[in-house]
Amino acid sequence: MKKIIIIWLALLLAGGWFVFARRGNEDAAKERNGRTEQSFDKGQYSLDDPGSIWVIVNKRRPLNPKNYTPRDLRAPSVPLRLNDQHDEMKLQAIAAQATETLFAAAKKDKLELMVASAYRSSDYQKGLYNGYVKQQGQAAADTQSARPGHSEHQTGLALDVEPATRKCEVEACFADLPEGQWVAANAYKHGFVLRYHKDKESITGYIFEPWHLRYVGKALAQKLHDEGDPTLEEFFSLPPSPDYQ
Repeated sequence: MKKIIIIWLALLLAGGWFVFARRGNEDAAKERNGRTEQSFDKGQYSLDDPGSIWVIVNKRRPLNPKNYTPRDLRAPSVPLRLNDQHDEMKLQAIAAQATETLFAAAKKDKLELMVASAYRSSDYQKGLYNGYVKQQGQAAADTQSARPGHSEHQTGLALDVEPATRKCEVEACFADLPEGQWVAANAYKHGFVLRYHKDKESITGYIFEPWHLRYVGKALAQKLHDEGDPTLEEFFSLPPSPDYQ
């Protein structure tokens, strides 16, 4: 009888220890998650300074000044649609370097990417936008092309990517190609985010653009990935920008 009681007490104590240990681990995990949430500083970089890697440009947040030009533009050493002297192939140095690591990682996985478009000056964007308006009308143009001073490309932190074959060049079908799927799954590891999400036109103001990447740095890109890839507007609690005011 004593042996039965002793065994019963031992099992009871062991069960209690297991529950205690599990709760302790759960509490520790919650504490770590809490510290992680608190440790990410959303005010680390300006959202307004055009030179900031976190600057947010949209239809209701124009660059200031609207004719802003980045200082340290260079073409990344990767396959380019145009020659490396063309401004449209250039990026801010920090984004150009990140592009090189992104493309190298894709090549390691046997996928060849190419830069379709990168920096665009205010004047260049004006001509591009006016061309869309002439072809499609202003309403349609505003869903696909930014007005001068409102384009991420003008920051030198955004680029359009495509397969080296140029298949599905700046088209939604890029998302279905191996290259597009790889970019969607891996861009954040190199500091890039997909800026214009599917079914988020009411927030970003633009149609789904699986080819359009925006450099924000590895820390923010990882944070956005961990939170399910909200738009920049959602993450920073900014108003949606479906249209121009």
